[in-house]
Amino acid sequence: MNATRTHTVVDSPIGPLTLVRTDGALSGLYLAEHRHRPGPHAFGDVAATGFEEIIEQLDEYFAGRRTEFTVPLELHGTPFQRRVWQALQSVPYGTVCTYTELAAAVGHPTAVRAVAAANGRNPVSIVVPCHRVIGRDGTLTGYAGGLDRKRYLLDREAQVTRARQ
Repeated sequence: MNATRTHTVVDSPIGPLTLVRTDGALSGLYLAEHRHRPGPHAFGDVAATGFEEIIEQLDEYFAGRRTEFTVPLELHGTPFQRRVWQALQSVPYGTVCTYTELAAAVGHPTAVRAVAAANGRNPVSIVVPCHRVIGRDGTLTGYAGGLDRKRYLLDREAQVTRARQ
C-alpha cells in the first residue's frame, strides 16, 4: 500500500515552513534553504486542509505558549537515526545538550559524528528539537536550517523560560 503524502507551506518568524503529512501524521517540517530538504516530489500534493493541529501548535510555540509538541509523527530513517530523534525529544525546552551527551544518551558514547549526522537528517525540525544540540565547547554548530535560525530558536526558548521563572 502506498503512503498518502500531502504538504502545505506556512509562514513563521524564521521564514516559510514546509509541512509534510504521511497518512495523517507529520513526516516533514523543512525550513527555507534546509540542507537535507528532499525534492518536491517527496512532499505529495498541496493540501489546503489537514494541517490545522500542527499549525496551531507551531503558532503556540512561536508565541511562547507551547514547550512540546503532541502531533502524531511518522519519521522515516534508519533504526539508529530514529533512536537519535527519539532522544532529541527528551531534551527539555529552553535547555541544550552536546553531541557528546546525545551520543551517550543513545548508548553510543564514541559515535559523536554519527549522532551529529543523524541529528542533521532530522525530518521534522523544531518539533523534534535538533536545534537544542550544541558543540562540546558551547558553540552553535550545524543546523540544517542555518545557524541564524538555530540561534533564534534557542534565544526564543531561553527568553520564554526566563519569563516563566
